[in-house]
Amino acid sequence: MNFRFQNLLGAAYRGGNVVISGDSLLSPVGNRISVTDLIKSHTLTLPFEAKSNVSRIAVSPDGDFLLVVDDSSRALFVNLPRRTVLHHITFKKRVTALRFSSDGSLIAVGLGKLLQIWRSPSFRKEFFPFKLVRTFSDCAAAITSLDWSPNSDYILVGSKDLAVRLFCVKKTEVRTRPFLFLGHREPVVGVFFGTEKKTTRVCRVYTISRDGAIFTWNLDEISSSEDNSGGSICNPPQQRNLEGESDDNNKVIADEIGTAIVDRKRKRECSDDVDADTSGIPLHRMKWELLKKDFFMQAPARLTTCDYHRELDMVVVGFSNGVFGLYQMPDFVCVHLLSISREKITTAVFNKLGNWLTFGCAKLGQLLVWEWRSESYILKQQGHYFDVNCLAYSPDSQMLATGADDNKVKVWTVSSGFCFITFSEHTNAVTAVSFMDNNHCLLSASLDGTVRAWDLFRYRNFRTFTTPSPRQFVSLAVDQSGEVICAGTIDSFEIFVWSMKTSRLLDILSGHQGPVHGLMFSPTNGVLASSSWDKTVRIWDVFEGKGAVETFQHNHDVLTVSYRPDGKQLACSTLDGQITFWDPLDGILMYTIEGRRDIAGGRLMTDRRSAANSTSGKYFTTLCYSADGSYILAGGSSKYICMYDVADQVLLRRFQITRNLSLDGVLDFLNSKRMTDDGPLDLIDDENSDVDVGIDQQRRGNLGQGLPGAITNLGRPIARTKCLKISPTGRSWAAATTEGVLMYSIDDSFIFDPTDLDIDVTPEAVDSALSEAQHQRALLLSLRLNEESLIKKCIFFVKTSDIPSIASSIPVKYLQRLMEVFSDLLESCPHLEFILQWCQELCKRHGHFIRQNSRTLLPALRSLQKSITKLHQDLMDVCPSNEYSLQYLCSTGSR
Repeated sequence: MNFRFQNLLGAAYRGGNVVISGDSLLSPVGNRISVTDLIKSHTLTLPFEAKSNVSRIAVSPDGDFLLVVDDSSRALFVNLPRRTVLHHITFKKRVTALRFSSDGSLIAVGLGKLLQIWRSPSFRKEFFPFKLVRTFSDCAAAITSLDWSPNSDYILVGSKDLAVRLFCVKKTEVRTRPFLFLGHREPVVGVFFGTEKKTTRVCRVYTISRDGAIFTWNLDEISSSEDNSGGSICNPPQQRNLEGESDDNNKVIADEIGTAIVDRKRKRECSDDVDADTSGIPLHRMKWELLKKDFFMQAPARLTTCDYHRELDMVVVGFSNGVFGLYQMPDFVCVHLLSISREKITTAVFNKLGNWLTFGCAKLGQLLVWEWRSESYILKQQGHYFDVNCLAYSPDSQMLATGADDNKVKVWTVSSGFCFITFSEHTNAVTAVSFMDNNHCLLSASLDGTVRAWDLFRYRNFRTFTTPSPRQFVSLAVDQSGEVICAGTIDSFEIFVWSMKTSRLLDILSGHQGPVHGLMFSPTNGVLASSSWDKTVRIWDVFEGKGAVETFQHNHDVLTVSYRPDGKQLACSTLDGQITFWDPLDGILMYTIEGRRDIAGGRLMTDRRSAANSTSGKYFTTLCYSADGSYILAGGSSKYICMYDVADQVLLRRFQITRNLSLDGVLDFLNSKRMTDDGPLDLIDDENSDVDVGIDQQRRGNLGQGLPGAITNLGRPIARTKCLKISPTGRSWAAATTEGVLMYSIDDSFIFDPTDLDIDVTPEAVDSALSEAQHQRALLLSLRLNEESLIKKCIFFVKTSDIPSIASSIPVKYLQRLMEVFSDLLESCPHLEFILQWCQELCKRHGHFIRQNSRTLLPALRSLQKSITKLHQDLMDVCPSNEYSLQYLCSTGSR
């Protein structure tokens, strides 16, 4: 029961801006944040959730803090290394721009027309960590972009009123208006400070608008010096008219500037500093001139995103037609001009060194990291951009296959969270996937009337199974031998049987009077079970050709069917919310679980009844037994996944798959204030809105899986679970939900979960024991702390000759944890003989205890066996191909 959320697959990017912090790429996925390690090629999802879809994120310059803002203007301040939420704050308006200052002490937030400067919280304990420093209300329209100066004293602000403003963050005795950069004909998309290469002094400003124009503004130091030498105001005359300041204010400002000039002259006399010419004059009071105007010439496409790298003086821009360009400034030399796709690029950013470019496309769910010097991809990931319908684990639990409404089949590596192959030959939605037992072949069924077999070695479609007349397949099953393939249809209510070797149609099983949505072979024999909307579950003897040998009648439509791993029990879900368990050998009804109250989720916006009185969605559409058959997972058109104890028929736990208020069916009670004469306010489209159209807007009109009695929701996507699978090792399970594939696991080493903790058990005590060569004591202390990094550190300090004695002294309660660590080391550590010797000694010294407690230790033993088997297969492939090289090295070493 100790399953915890681990990762989110099936979607790499869903909209908003992405940020690179060090070697990690942070991207919003719904109301979660995905973190991709670009060096280790590993992705994980942070454990917290925002209230709704994330719209803006920002990372502090040192990479310690992350600020996440959702569509409801709720913000989370996160300790990024520890992945924990420190503070919450709700802004009063929609956040349109967000950025940390260069030193990380301040945060600039664009709230519509307002610009607010907040003090950044830190690690210290405070009653109210967020403190509002300043508020600027000079903009006439919504703010679109921000940029801080290198010293964090000034900030550039671009807005939809076609103007760019330069603000001074520090307060002065007399409030002054910002400097205005005018001339653009469309809303400003990006604003950036440019600096000299040898110093950090600001010398130019770049402003970029949506029509593809980039203006370069230079700091006119000579004119500013001449204008200020006579004590005149350094703002242009037209700006003084806009400001409307009084003569008294002008005199005060002139006096301030005169004093600054005197101080500057004194500094110039005492020092030859280059920056002394303008060090005493504020930037927003100096004179800026428009150096030149350049155009990217991509009409009729619009410029949608841009970024600037200050050290390299380069600009990257993305357009609505999928084209991006990289330009060297200020000469405006095009370095690269390429096309990613035909869809709009919604984000483009540089990394800190400037050698990597990151692009995101919200409509395709695509995320790319491109090394522009070598013109090679560092990362290329694209998730499903429609709902995931089905998934399946490989027999070794290393891979996960998914099929979706976008007609694609994707195969993911579970450990890294990356998709390594995509099959797109299907021409309609993929409804079922299944791995063969040999781990090298994948099958998929689709509504296009085909069942396809995919080779995972050569990555090709080597078999296609069809029918004499077109049919739509919604279920798929493969027998244990891999010789027979069965698929159920939604239109003809038949089950088709093919031979895997010859692709020939062997038989057509008829008898159902409704769509065959559930199909599964018995794990122990060749018996096939099928469930249909005709209120029956039928047992078929496929190999003997006897047809239906048993029929189990129900009172309502049967939605799915599942065999227990030992083949002695059959579970099926019906439309009335019950899970019925049968004995397939004797044909006896064993017991029934009433799950209507357990699966009941939130209220849909189109419902006219409360969630308690509504009958929609109170049923299970997918079932899955655990590896040992002791519990069963059940999910459906609800925000909950239920875990039941099979023997006692009791609810063990409910997992809430999402708390995203951007989805429908999450809230139990709706706010009547959001209801209008035309319907719910959230379902009314604003034609004038220019919000980026992402994945959520595409999925409108989902038909609720086509279930009988399902209500069509033409508004927001509904929170639901379409498929559930438990890994063969029993250590994790996956759920195909509206937001993607949610991974839950009990192998989460990051969470601090000490086994036996007291005041003397500390990391310092472990280091002290290692320094005194007390390796046994250090290992026991690390096991009590249960921190994986410390355990691994202590293991490698042990000498090979000391392994038998230390292994025999390990308490039996730590055996499972130690096996899990060794299983992980075998997959990533090069010291194979050392780790295998540890495993051998543990089995020798504690073999009796392992045999007596094999049921408890079974998951850890299976994980260890899986790692050793995979390692053995890899060595078998490497050694024969390098036989002569090994012989040569051995002969050289003997000499």
